[in-house]
Amino acid sequence: MYMFIPVIFAMITLVMSPELLGQAESLQQGIAAPDKISLIKIKGDPGLTYVGTIIEGNDKEIILLTEGKTKVHIPIETIQDIRSIPSSHFHDGEYWFPNPNETRYLYAPSAFNLKKGEGYYQNTYLFINSFNYGFTDNFSFGVGFEFLSTFGSFGGDFNPIFFLTPKYSMQVSENFRVGIGVLFGNVSNLVGGFGVGYGLATYGNPEHNATLGLGFGFFDGDFSTDPVITISGMTRISRRISLVTENWFFPADVYRGILTYGIRFFGESMSVDLALINNSDIATAFPIGIPYIDFVVKF
Repeated sequence: MYMFIPVIFAMITLVMSPELLGQAESLQQGIAAPDKISLIKIKGDPGLTYVGTIIEGNDKEIILLTEGKTKVHIPIETIQDIRSIPSSHFHDGEYWFPNPNETRYLYAPSAFNLKKGEGYYQNTYLFINSFNYGFTDNFSFGVGFEFLSTFGSFGGDFNPIFFLTPKYSMQVSENFRVGIGVLFGNVSNLVGGFGVGYGLATYGNPEHNATLGLGFGFFDGDFSTDPVITISGMTRISRRISLVTENWFFPADVYRGILTYGIRFFGESMSVDLALINNSDIATAFPIGIPYIDFVVKF
């Protein structure tokens, strides 16, 4: 079962090549669109960016008019990337970079998808690792593994714990998206394969949205006839903070839920989730819930 590990490194290689090609394309697109607000990243300094309107440009430099009405001359050779940004990303004159992690809540996905050539690495509780990559604007594929079972030595019938997460989603209207996907995993030769096939409906935009998910579980070839239900949401409350909730409801004699609520801190390409997992059973021992932590690095 170790054969899935090379897939991770192949995905990293796939991510890097389109990104390098995309820089040249976005640079040309940015210079060719002087009527739009642009974000310009400078080579060699990931924290150095300029935001404004390109008012003049040639093959040696561009002139940017910032939001403060200052003209900045930027040599072409120093530019790493130029991309257009919507005016909705400005709040009281301050630029809010896009949400770097709109495709997922804590673990459950939304119907937003990675763009072609984008990817991210997610780590949960230090031991659970996953990589996701956007092959198109509508289709992404993820692979993950649990560190101890993969690199430790359990022996017997236990295999490395791994999971695969393909997802297809599409935009139906300005604020409505739908998607389908599969979570497939494997733990041991005794348990066999397990997973969930699901559908998603997301309403809102990348900063403020809610998602309803319905999933039918399968275990060792047998499918459940009662769906697992997820209700999740996020809302951005400041330039670097969002509130996130993710709630799972499982069929039993009656539906039983697991609730999560937390805070997401983020920069332009990284986010950290600090949340609590709770329900009536957990609350008897841990009134506020069990801590949950993960971080995501987008590339």
